[in-house]
Amino acid sequence: MNTVSFWEPWLRHVLELAATLAFALSGVLEGARKKLDPVGVCVVAFLAAFGGGTLRDLLLDQRPFFWVRHVGYVWGILGLSLAALLLLKRRHFEPTERAIQLPDAIGLGLFTGVGVDMANDLGMPGLISVMMGVITGVFGGVLRDIVCNEIPKAFHDHRPYAVCAFAGGWLYLGLVQAQVPESPALMLCAFCTAGFRGLALWRDWQLPGWRRL
Repeated sequence: MNTVSFWEPWLRHVLELAATLAFALSGVLEGARKKLDPVGVCVVAFLAAFGGGTLRDLLLDQRPFFWVRHVGYVWGILGLSLAALLLLKRRHFEPTERAIQLPDAIGLGLFTGVGVDMANDLGMPGLISVMMGVITGVFGGVLRDIVCNEIPKAFHDHRPYAVCAFAGGWLYLGLVQAQVPESPALMLCAFCTAGFRGLALWRDWQLPGWRRL
């Protein structure tokens, strides 16, 4: 039990760092696609990386926020943004909307797992834990798209996004209820959420749209 208690927070920290970098990369690519200046690219990267986790910490009354506790995250995102601006050239890589989908799906899966795991550890009810996973995984991308003057992809492209996070959150809780240790449950939640999103993109699954009667 002591081994589990040691490894589970460490794993959450590693996955949160990976998710932060993945969403920051999606923000950098979106900023480059919109031809923003260096300040704009950095702002979009920060919002994408920290938006969902900040809202989660705010709702769960966790102080200081996760990126304030780990200032290395801030330096990492700043370094990633500046390196991308220096190295990402149009002749080497075209920052298309399609290119953003991979880091976005990875960040969605990782952040969803971290969010539901944290809320569950705090003793939140199942539905609230799942919603914290959804918020953590989705809200950074929503802010990224809003700042770039786009309707958030989570709301309009009809391919499952928040639904993937919602399903992944319930998978995590189901595994925990089945006595699966939290660390493997967290990994499976992140992997399945990202995989579900990737599969939805590959197969072009569509949620039903609004139809006027």
